Amino acid sequence: MEHIDEVAAANERKWEREVQKGGGHTIPFLDLDVEELRRFVRGDAREDRLVGRLEPRRYVSIGPLSLFTDLEGKDVLCLSAGGGQQSAVFGLLGARVTVVDIAQGQLEADREAAAHHGYDVTTVHADMRDLSSLRPESMDLVYGMTPCWAPDIRAVYAQVARVLRVGGVYRTDVGKPGLHFVEWDGSGYRITKPYCESRGPYDDDGGVETRHYMDDIFNGLLDAGLSLVQVIDGARWRQLPDAPPGSYHRMGAWTGGGFEIIARRAAS
Repeated sequence: MEHIDEVAAANERKWEREVQKGGGHTIPFLDLDVEELRRFVRGDAREDRLVGRLEPRRYVSIGPLSLFTDLEGKDVLCLSAGGGQQSAVFGLLGARVTVVDIAQGQLEADREAAAHHGYDVTTVHADMRDLSSLRPESMDLVYGMTPCWAPDIRAVYAQVARVLRVGGVYRTDVGKPGLHFVEWDGSGYRITKPYCESRGPYDDDGGVETRHYMDDIFNGLLDAGLSLVQVIDGARWRQLPDAPPGSYHRMGAWTGGGFEIIARRAAS
């Protein structure tokens, strides 16, 4: 993969190290049961019964569930969503799955999950801002994870709009910009950057994270030809009171984390 810029290079290194550490976003879903999964998507099973299967270490959310119905034969792109997690759910539910991720280690987990469960997957080593290897209007659904690792969210939207078919759906999650750079200081959560500063290291491993602002988040969708369908503030429904202070999930419970956006590609 030819890097777009130094941000991409830094974040590739960050996620390859995350794979080596065994971070929660890098562990493939190898224990899914397809019938149980279908019951869950239909709403026939209580969410807490499957939280261990669908959210290993409670790091990754799968939703909204409305996107996981009627997937047989659909073309789905998991964008910046490597690790063998979301792709495993889509693959088991009958979708034709493509995964784009900046880290080869993440893509290896997607291939591992596909081999384990017995479905096909196409993996592409690329930056989420460059989907030139994919055909235009080739996807029914783009399931994107947080674009905070891309310095320009509008560039991501433009690529998504290019590969979506007319009427196709895009899902992404976005951090709330006012609470983006927050750290645990031992007694509480402290905002570490003024709102006007948009970029900074995520942690000590050199990854570069970007705060995206509300006008770019929402106006960028419209400018790319994507119409807003739904916004979900899911953090208020996912309280984790037992999460330890300073942990990822404890912070989300206190700050509200981010929100999910569902958009649709309008007719040209």
